[in-house]
Amino acid sequence: MLAAYAARFDAEDPIAALEVGERPEPTVPEGWVTIDVRATALNHHDLWSLKGVGLAEQNLPMILGCDAAGVDQDGNEVVVHAVISDPAWKADETLDPKRSLLSERYQGTLAEKVAVPARNVVPKPAGLSFEQAACLPTAWLTAYRMLFTQSGLKPGDTVLVQGAGGGVATALITLARAAGIRVWATSRDDAKRAKALEIGAHEVFESGARLPERVDAVMETVGQATWSHSLKSLKQGGTLVISGATSGQAPKSAELNRIFFLQLRVQGSTMGTRAELAELVQFMANAGISPHIDSVLSLGDARKGFAKMNEGDVFGKIVFTV
Repeated sequence: MLAAYAARFDAEDPIAALEVGERPEPTVPEGWVTIDVRATALNHHDLWSLKGVGLAEQNLPMILGCDAAGVDQDGNEVVVHAVISDPAWKADETLDPKRSLLSERYQGTLAEKVAVPARNVVPKPAGLSFEQAACLPTAWLTAYRMLFTQSGLKPGDTVLVQGAGGGVATALITLARAAGIRVWATSRDDAKRAKALEIGAHEVFESGARLPERVDAVMETVGQATWSHSLKSLKQGGTLVISGATSGQAPKSAELNRIFFLQLRVQGSTMGTRAELAELVQFMANAGISPHIDSVLSLGDARKGFAKMNEGDVFGKIVFTV
């Protein structure tokens, strides 16, 4: 079957480690199902895997990808949940010490077929195309958990979304607006700030700009470059939720004095649960919202999509059709 996979690691040029070609169809353990993939989406996780982060060399070659929407063996249209927990684990899957994501220990979704535990599929909403539904399992699920599980935000509050443009940031803007939260967003790029307004931000600012007032919560995926601004933007008792650090993980200062004196809360967040994915799907159907897609390419053109993400020239999700 056709697949996009990591054949090797290259920390300096991750695209050089990517191969697009034939791979064996997945083996299906007991309790697992095979999904015929119709659409799959790209994430920064896939670029990091090509650099050798989070993927063990002994697992190469590894089909990349965490996101997929497709059809199960009974003809049902489904969305794949990418967090694979131990079968004996009954609590929040993201807290399972033995958990992994598709494309870490198990072959990923950038392929014509993918095998997943039967419990890891949820029905695809009729109102979303396969391309739109493929955007949900990583970026949109991460955003949903950040906003509705981790932040403590409620309708009428104000949230700052750092780094408008990426898949998680665009999801955060749209979901927060739909939930009645006032949304402010930052970006270094004029065009991305304009697009952030189009998809639901109430106001936009240049990265690092002084805000009109402090906010109830900050949604952080950029990390090192925006960390200080995020902390300084919070009200006393506010919450910073972080799910990524695309600019680096080592800010010049952790600003611990600010955190304890203003009683700020720093909350990590990783992916989401199957139950939260089902909630997200229903929320989007009820609110009449859909994911923002930057571009749609065929799986055979996966290299173009990876290069586009690597260059940072993205607003929304890059989707591959199968």
